[in-house]
Amino acid sequence: MHLKLQEIKQYLLELQNSICNELEKIDGKAKFQSDVWQRTEGGGGDSRVIENGAVFEKGGVNFSHVFGVLPDVLKSESRNANYFHATGVSIVIHTQNPFVPIIHMNVRYFCMMENENSEIIDEWFGGGIDVSPAYPNETDTLHLHQTLKTACDKFDASFYPAFKTWCDDYFTIKHRNEMRGVGGIFFDHLRPKNDDEKQHLFSFLQAIGNSFIPIYKTIVENNKDISFTDKNKEWQFIRRGRYAEFNLVYDRGTHFGLKTNGRIESILMSLPPHAAWKYDYHPEKNSEEEKTLTFFQPKNWF
Repeated sequence: MHLKLQEIKQYLLELQNSICNELEKIDGKAKFQSDVWQRTEGGGGDSRVIENGAVFEKGGVNFSHVFGVLPDVLKSESRNANYFHATGVSIVIHTQNPFVPIIHMNVRYFCMMENENSEIIDEWFGGGIDVSPAYPNETDTLHLHQTLKTACDKFDASFYPAFKTWCDDYFTIKHRNEMRGVGGIFFDHLRPKNDDEKQHLFSFLQAIGNSFIPIYKTIVENNKDISFTDKNKEWQFIRRGRYAEFNLVYDRGTHFGLKTNGRIESILMSLPPHAAWKYDYHPEKNSEEEKTLTFFQPKNWF
């Protein structure tokens, strides 16, 4: 069976719907607002945003499928390609309670061809999930990594260690020599060699997408009712600042969107509603905030 672009797109649309429905149940107050948009050069998407909820301060679950003439920034990828399709779901959630972490997920498919109606020249899958807590703990971090390892191991035992390391390296804020969170997995340019391998990689993409709610629901339920202070909020805002730094300075998805005339509201959806940058800030010695810093370095969890 030859896997079609439409089948991948349909799964991604269903994934967006199911995640939005589950997150609304978890929040219990706020609802997602849908913003359907069109791209002048071809395609469009549905940006769904939740704000000012009981649990979620701001979050987005975005679907997009864009296509058209290959942007100059991507022409080095394939000398014969002039046309592309890119489709995916991208999620970032910022929470009210400092003890409930930021979560990010992206699952995507990209293909290139000589022209609009020709055969695919090149194609790949990419994505991943990572978590960025202000107050990380071992229980939640192990739950994240164990769930992802279980999903990966069903397809290839080499996936989790490779993609975990890739995530640690990718989501490092190089100018601070620290990770923006506690990692997860990250993968890109997984190119199928034949139809069977394409179906295999698509099934893997589905397994990662479907693991989002099992990962995040447990972590939210573990932490959403913890009481917090102004000091805890201050630390949350500082860690959010780190998150924003990474996305604006290093994130390839953000840069791709900006360089290809992407929709700015959707691109910058990942930024937090409130963040802080204190000059030369260092947590107090032996404080809970200082203790968290040990989590923002690569670590083998198993």
